Amino acid sequence: MTTRGFTSDNASGAHPDVLAALVAAAEGHAPSYGADDVTTALEERAREVFGPATSTFPVFNGTGANVVGLTALLHRWDAVVTSEHAHLATDESTAPQLVGGMAVLSLPAPAGKLTPAGVAELLAGHDGSVHHARPAVLSLTQSTELGTVYTTAELAALVGVARDHGLAVHVDGARLANAAARLGTSLAALTSDVGVDVVSFGATKNGALFGDAVVVLDPALAEPVARLRKATTQLASKMRFVSAQLLALLTDDLWRTTAARANAAADHLAQRLREELGIEPAYAVEANAVFLPVPPAAVPAVVAELPVLPWDRRTGLLRAVCSFDTTEDDVESLVAGLARLLG
Repeated sequence: MTTRGFTSDNASGAHPDVLAALVAAAEGHAPSYGADDVTTALEERAREVFGPATSTFPVFNGTGANVVGLTALLHRWDAVVTSEHAHLATDESTAPQLVGGMAVLSLPAPAGKLTPAGVAELLAGHDGSVHHARPAVLSLTQSTELGTVYTTAELAALVGVARDHGLAVHVDGARLANAAARLGTSLAALTSDVGVDVVSFGATKNGALFGDAVVVLDPALAEPVARLRKATTQLASKMRFVSAQLLALLTDDLWRTTAARANAAADHLAQRLREELGIEPAYAVEANAVFLPVPPAAVPAVVAELPVLPWDRRTGLLRAVCSFDTTEDDVESLVAGLARLLG
């Protein structure tokens, strides 16, 4: 068993209700490749959550969800516009290019969030030449990689700019639940209600054992996504085991409970850092991540002893991500360790 900590919400275990759903799904036999009752129930529940036109496609992981969803929106000569911090641009190796065949155009996002003006400027500067990849999709990460959250008004403004220039809109929602919990709104309010076409809906970071989903909000994209999921090796034969976890999180809005707990733990950690160590987080704590500025010289010792991620060793920025099962003892241990190592 590894040390509990804050390196990522991927490091946490699975929620008991998710594990119970997996055990139930293992009873007896069931048709493969999604022709099972659990996947049918997930489809019905997702339509209640995201909207009646929704189609849901369980996949193995977030990179798969992003690549499948975006590839369905793009021609081979197209580009996706996203934040400089987006996983699409920084942490998915060459999967977007190798598997999806897409160019990625990244924009500055100092606090993690794109601005309508910045997106509009990039799109206005595209000359339509065949020598340049054509911007065709705007991809937004919610919540962002820096732990900030787009409000519904900010999303609507960005979607408006995209539409004005003929772009589709994708949301990388690896932590969409955390954003909705923070804003006290529904998942639909951050996606279908503002005109998003496709969502990569994250479950792994919010209490699942494995698996995410491509949530298709534009019915015309359902068949392309279905075919691309198979072609890109993201179609599970025993799909009921992915579907069961997603269904458990969507049932009675368990996703909100788990996300709210992670957010609350991040709030508590940020408060203790301010009050006890005088450390002000580098970015607003709006979801479940806290970014801690420390002296760059202290980073090696801190990372060697404490379960945090060195986000930027050069500037001395650490990341601590809270999970649905983060405890008071976890927070206490981290704060005490920082106090000891930072003097």
